[in-house]
Amino acid sequence: MKFLDEAKVYIRSGDGGAGAVSFRREKFIEFGGPDGGDGGRGGDVWVEAVNGLNTLIDFRFQQHFKAQIGTHGMGRNRTGANGEHVTLKVPVGTQIFEEDNETLIVDLTKEGQRFRLAKGGNGGFGNTHFKSSTNQAPNWANPGLEGEEKTIWLRLKLIADAGLVGLPNAGKSTFLATVTRARPKIANYPFTTLHPNLGVATIDGREFVLADIPGLIEGAHEGVGIGDRFLGHVERTRVLLHLVSGVEEHVGKAYTTVKHELEAYGGGLIDKPEIVALSQIDVLDETELKKKAKELEKACGHKPFLISAATGKGMTDVLRALRDVIVNAGGGETALPDRSSRFDQDDDASEDDAG
Repeated sequence: MKFLDEAKVYIRSGDGGAGAVSFRREKFIEFGGPDGGDGGRGGDVWVEAVNGLNTLIDFRFQQHFKAQIGTHGMGRNRTGANGEHVTLKVPVGTQIFEEDNETLIVDLTKEGQRFRLAKGGNGGFGNTHFKSSTNQAPNWANPGLEGEEKTIWLRLKLIADAGLVGLPNAGKSTFLATVTRARPKIANYPFTTLHPNLGVATIDGREFVLADIPGLIEGAHEGVGIGDRFLGHVERTRVLLHLVSGVEEHVGKAYTTVKHELEAYGGGLIDKPEIVALSQIDVLDETELKKKAKELEKACGHKPFLISAATGKGMTDVLRALRDVIVNAGGGETALPDRSSRFDQDDDASEDDAG
């Protein structure tokens, strides 16, 4: 499945049906009077957050959504049928914007949350509605009201408890693959990860969702590399895990580079709780490890975790630290019944996306 986190779609609600002009015609009834029914109401356009989706790829193949028009009224006081509604099913965490891509309409953060994007037009009154003591045979009816139409933007920000940030090749995807069932593409070259990946980590009986995004490099906020377009997927997280590779010659500089990009992006990322870890320590000897750990501690202001996904060293401690921050932030236990099927991705999907 391809990953798509932004889509532009056109929506239109249904027009209301017209009222009918009709008079009762029946044997032996000389003055039957008006009996034109009202028109049916046009269908609405709704958006709903549903479980089981983590991409907007469906909206690449269909960009136009039109609700059904209401049926016209008929004689014998028969009201026209209402038009059927149209519902756009989107992943949890989707934001809906106006055509300017800046004015927020609704933010769907909970499963089952619904919002009406366009209201259908009301049906017109039939001529029965206009009869009175002074006008017993009205020969006019109202047309139905037109529906609403607009162009909207859908923007997905994944729902996760913790986010992984760092330079390319910092070991983020390896970390995710080690602690969850997600299978992101892993290779020894920059920008192996081309789209966000999600996985569910479990520690001491508690579950939380991890989000891995493509690596940041200096100037990402100006569009260098993949840029910072995927940082929105960690805006909703409660804590950031900042991984700095032990292979980096200057780990302090690597740390400050990413911090600068987070600050330039905004979105409150710089103010989020942060856990710093020196990764890939299995390739360092004892002297190098102490030197780089001290350099990183000086850069971030506190002692970093020392981890290796290959050997498993320090992984449990980091997961427990993440869990503690999430719980203290009010996250609690965030497990859903079928989260594995919703978030964990297989090898084939990752390979297709990377291509």
